[in-house]
This record gives sequence, structure tokens and C-alpha cells, in this order.
Amino acid sequence: MNVSMWLKAIQTIPRVSKEEWNDLDIVSRWLIATRAGVLVITFISVGVAGLLAYRDGAFNLGLWLLVALGLLLSHATNNLLNDVTDYVKGVDKNNYFRAQYGPHPLEHGLLTMRQELTYAAVTGLLALIVGIYLVALRGWPTLALLGAGMFFVLFYTWPLKYIGLGEIAVLLVWGPLMIGGGYYVITGNWNWNVVLAGLPYAIGATTVIFGKHIDKYQADKEKGIHTLPVLLGERTGRYMVVTMMVLQYAFVIYLVITRFFTPLMLVVLLALPTLWLTLKVYSQPKPAEAPKEYPAGAWPLWFVAFAFNHNRRFGLLFLLGLIGDVILRSLHIL
Repeated sequence: MNVSMWLKAIQTIPRVSKEEWNDLDIVSRWLIATRAGVLVITFISVGVAGLLAYRDGAFNLGLWLLVALGLLLSHATNNLLNDVTDYVKGVDKNNYFRAQYGPHPLEHGLLTMRQELTYAAVTGLLALIVGIYLVALRGWPTLALLGAGMFFVLFYTWPLKYIGLGEIAVLLVWGPLMIGGGYYVITGNWNWNVVLAGLPYAIGATTVIFGKHIDKYQADKEKGIHTLPVLLGERTGRYMVVTMMVLQYAFVIYLVITRFFTPLMLVVLLALPTLWLTLKVYSQPKPAEAPKEYPAGAWPLWFVAFAFNHNRRFGLLFLLGLIGDVILRSLHIL
């Protein structure tokens, strides 16, 4: 048991050698293989769904925990299958971007294909078991949500990412599917206002994948992977991310003006300094090499690193504001 590695693996993507890998426990290996450091994106979406359900007086802790577990396991399964698919198609060969920013279980020889598929099968099966239980509890609409989730888990990497639909898939998954669907499973009611309220964070999750695809622009272009940045151009891709980040704040302000949210949600404006830094980065092409002051080990992550940092700051403030919103309403102050 290596608790320190567990904590490290859920905060970042640790770089480990084959020797270090061999000394790790199974939990540490699973966390690293699934890139657990990025699962916070899913956790925040589930948190938003739960808080909105609580605000409406329909929160159920047991259901929320099951939704969170199912979605986190689904995200982890997708990450494992992503590596399998791209490895089999030869995409991750020759020091491709994915193999540079963190340990690639297959490319770096940390896991055999059989072991990687076992990780994916067990993780996916656990997610499916949770999903089936929730379907039995909530009925056919949850079956539709489960089916949509399975579709994106299985087909995000191929063909969706290859034909310019990967970014759109992320927007749909981390917004309507996770937040709107999570709210439905917890409460038993579908609410389009909840879907709208989840858009600011869903857009943020989309900026992260957009940033990653801009970082991989040249490599993806050469390998025939037609992400949106490849289809639209690197510069247009950067400007789209800038637009989406600004829209995150615009949506929150709109929801405050329309009184869906209380003014406490304006706490997200505390993320503006991080936004400003991120916008400055996105105003220029990626540098040829890491600047001297850039964190050691973070390269070649560049646009995605700044987008992830902004999204995490915005998302946590969004959650904090929503908690305050819930408290004020429960106390009948607003």
C-alpha cells in the first residue's frame, strides 16, 4: 500500500520508470493507468448535479454516491480504452504526444495488452453493474442515459475523435449527460434548467480537450486524426478556446441576472486572473520548447495544461458558489 502515490496519482499524472512501476501496489497502478489525475473533471460535474438536486430538495446521498462511482469508473474505462485503441492503430508509436506527457502502460511496457484489457474490462464491468442497478431503480430514461454513456466510452477514441466529433462529445458528456442525467437519476426528474446551469462547467471541460488537441495539432495532422483543431486550423482552434472560456463567465452572469443562481455564484470571477494568464498563452502559438520557468516534467503539455488549470480553478469556485447558493436558499435568506 502506497498512500502517498495514491494521493499523487489523483492530483497529477506521475512519471514512473519500469522499475518504479514494478514496486507499486495494484491501486497505484490502476490510478496511473487510468490517468486518475484528470477524473476530477468528472467529479466536479457530479458535484454540480448533486448540489442542484439538494437545492431542489430532492437529494439522495446513496444515489449520488452511486452516480459518482459509476461515472468515475466510466471515465477511467474510457481512458484505458483510449490507450488500447490508439496503440493498436499505431498512433502512440514513435514518441507520440500521449507517450510523452505521462506513462503509457502499453507503449512503455508497463502492462501487457492482456493486462490492459483486463483493467478495462473489470473497470467497465463495475461501471456497468452500477448503471444496471440505477436503470432498475429509475426505469427506461436511465437506460437511455446508460446507452449514451456506453456509446461515448466505446467510440470516443474511434471514430468520433477522428472525424471532428470528439470535442462535441465531451461537451455533451460533461454537460447534459453527467449533470443533467446525474440530476435525473438522483431526483427522478429531468430539468432543462439544470442542463443550462451545467453548461458553464461543461464548456470548461471542453476547453481542456480542445487544448490537448491543439497541443497535438501537428502530430494528429500527420497521422490523419481529424480533431476540430486539425479541421479548423491551429489559430482558429486557439480562438475557439478563448471564446468558450469567456462564455463560461457570460453564462454564469446570465443565470444570476435571471435569478436561477444567487449573486454568490459570481465568486467564479475570482478565477479571472487565471483566465487572463490563460488567454495570454492562447494568443500565441505553442513555443518550440518549454520556457525556463515552466514546471519541470510538464512539457509537452502546454495549451491543455493552462486550460486544465483554469477549468479546475473555475470549477472549484463554481462548486463553492453553488454550495453558498444552496445554503442561502435553505436558510430562506434569498
